[in-house]
Amino acid sequence: MKSTRTGNSLGRGLAAIVTTFALCNGAAVAQEPIKIGSFLSVTGGAAFLGDPEQKTLELYAEKINAAGGVLGRKLQLVAYDSAGDAEKARTFAKRLIEQDKVDVIVGGSTTGETMAVVPLAEAAQIPFISFAGAVVIIEPVKKWVFKTPHTDRMACEKIFIDMQSRKFSKVALISGNGGFDRSMRAQCLGVAKKFGIDVIADETYGDKDTDMTAQLTKIKNTAGVQAVLNAGFAQGPAIVTKNYRQVGITLPLYQSHGVASKEFIKLAGAAAEGVRLPAAALLIAESLPASDPQRSVVVSYKKEYESRFNSEVSTFGGHAYDGLMLAVDAMKKAGSTDKAKVRDALEGIRAYMGTAGVVNMSASDHMGLDLSAFRMLEVKGGNWTLVK
Repeated sequence: MKSTRTGNSLGRGLAAIVTTFALCNGAAVAQEPIKIGSFLSVTGGAAFLGDPEQKTLELYAEKINAAGGVLGRKLQLVAYDSAGDAEKARTFAKRLIEQDKVDVIVGGSTTGETMAVVPLAEAAQIPFISFAGAVVIIEPVKKWVFKTPHTDRMACEKIFIDMQSRKFSKVALISGNGGFDRSMRAQCLGVAKKFGIDVIADETYGDKDTDMTAQLTKIKNTAGVQAVLNAGFAQGPAIVTKNYRQVGITLPLYQSHGVASKEFIKLAGAAAEGVRLPAAALLIAESLPASDPQRSVVVSYKKEYESRFNSEVSTFGGHAYDGLMLAVDAMKKAGSTDKAKVRDALEGIRAYMGTAGVVNMSASDHMGLDLSAFRMLEVKGGNWTLVK
């Protein structure tokens, strides 16, 4: 059953998407449902993140309910489309907490949306699991805030390790001006020296820019550059990739995990050939050896998602899968939806195998992933391949 609500004070542009999953067999619900609140960038410039995230939440809430629910109760997903807008995200999170009375919040497609909601989750003392990438979400640790994707700092480190293996030490950096882009740029600059990397060119572009040839021409004319890293997400990196080839740069190009979906390859076209980036194993699920302990998880999710929605899987939907499953696992471990008990159970999760990798949470780590959870991928023949 699906229904849509519109807040009068927000106008039609802030229409909320509220999805309720009822019992498949029509039996009466013995107890109140467990309310899973979410705000996602289902439309707008970050829809490539939020759309697969919402679809994933819908799919797995249905599956969990069909299997009997959690703690003998059904899940009710209450999801709002924040369209990548931090102020809308804050408004909807406030509604989730104060009006919808949700038990846990999973969501926040972007860093900007997430950080706008962090103070609300902390003040309300409600578990909040973000699907966004920047390290600032979990560092410093916030008592009630967790996240599922690898951080931007980890992406920098994985890329620099690969550059080391290829004997690159002089690097150019180009990045957008969004929250994730600025954070990843800062993280890359902060850890570069540790890996013997010298950033000798550093260019930026605006989130509405449609041509980055001027910045890339400066990089091309910088003597000594051996490789280029684009710290960014959304459509900017695809434009950078196209312009990169147009200005005749032949150096290796790296992108962030913020474009880890087939959509990036489609947008960049033939120019994407040879691009490398760190990503979760989900993008190469069926290429993993049978002995890989993550294979069964990512292959199962990939098949379920693609058969249901007839569209290719992305790592972003995987972030939502992990977020929902971690929330469910914590509730089961807590034996309750009591917010403090669920928070404590989340912090105590160990050896959870998700689409992002093995998660080991702790009081000092509210993400629980290490660099082994990242795979280095390269575009070959218009598809993702594992760098060996």
